[in-house]
Amino acid sequence: MLSAWNRRDRPPEEGAAAGLQGFTVDKTFLSSLKGILLETELALTFIIFVCFTASISAYMAAALLEFFITLAFLFLYATQYYQRFDRLNWPCLDFLRCVSASIIFLVVSFAAVTSRDGAAIAAFVFGIILVSVFAYDAFKIYRTEMAPRATQ
Repeated sequence: MLSAWNRRDRPPEEGAAAGLQGFTVDKTFLSSLKGILLETELALTFIIFVCFTASISAYMAAALLEFFITLAFLFLYATQYYQRFDRLNWPCLDFLRCVSASIIFLVVSFAAVTSRDGAAIAAFVFGIILVSVFAYDAFKIYRTEMAPRATQ
C-alpha cells in the first residue's frame, strides 16, 4: 500500500526538470475561446477592483476574491494541472464559479451605482459587461460540457 501511495505522489523520474513539467503553460489554451474568456474575466475583475478601491472600498473584497478565483482557474487550465485532480467535476465547478460570480457582480454593481461617484459608475458599467461575460461563459460550459453528459 505504501509503495502505490509513493508511486502516485512522486513525479516521473526523468531528472529535475520532469518535476516542473506539469507547470508548463499551454499556449494553445490561452488563445482558445475558454482561455480568452478567462483572460477577459480576469482583466475586467481587476478593473472593477480598481474602481471600487477608488470609490467604495466596501465592495472591493468581492472583486478581489473573484480575481483570485479566476486567476486560480486560469492557472489550473493553462497548465493542465487540473487533470491531476480527477475526482473533481471541473466543468461543474467552473459553471458554479461563473453563475455565482455573475450574481455577485450584478448585486454589487447595482448597489455601487447608488453612490453616484464617478468611479462607482465606471464599476457599474464594467460590472454589467463582466456579468454578460460570465453568463456567456456559463452558457458555453453548459452547452459543451454539461448538456452532452445529461443526454448520455
